[in-house]
Amino acid sequence: MPSGRTHDRITLWALPLVAGVAFWQTRSSSVTLLVAGGFMFGGLMFGPDLDIYSRQYQRWGYLRWIWLPYQKSLRHRSFLSHGPIIGTTLRVIYLFCLLAIAAFIILIIVEKLGNTTFNWPALGKNIQRSLVGYGTEYLALFLGLELGAMSHSLSDWCGSAYKRMQKQGICGLLTSSKVKKRKVSRRVRRSQPRSNSKKIK
Repeated sequence: MPSGRTHDRITLWALPLVAGVAFWQTRSSSVTLLVAGGFMFGGLMFGPDLDIYSRQYQRWGYLRWIWLPYQKSLRHRSFLSHGPIIGTTLRVIYLFCLLAIAAFIILIIVEKLGNTTFNWPALGKNIQRSLVGYGTEYLALFLGLELGAMSHSLSDWCGSAYKRMQKQGICGLLTSSKVKKRKVSRRVRRSQPRSNSKKIK
């Protein structure tokens, strides 16, 4: 499995390619900037390795504690963290919920201390208009985040596959899952106590 530095290099080296393809397809500098920015953020700070104490996790600095519930809820390299689309979607929902809760608490404090009243229905409508009106921009940002996360997951998979191929040849790529299942079943059988075949009368 590649190290954190290797993942960072892959992200930085692939950035010009991602930006070039995005501009070639959209002909829009703003959309290209969102895709490239999302790719950088997804590869360096918002990737699958937030489920462990990793370089991505450490880059959050004083705010890294917000990912502790996320880490405790998921197993490392599970489909929910490293899976395509689902991993990025889950992290976006998780972070959005935290930001929404923090914003709600701040607005209530400001409302109480400043003796002001917020028009909550109007605020909800403005958020809805923003989501609908800037749908293309949000989609471009999400695409960048997903590409950054997938560059990480694919490099993990390629590194593991290369090591298996070095040890076992091409057959290691095809039989790796079966071998793992057999090893696990053997360990389970060994750990189970053997029952006496003869009955005590």
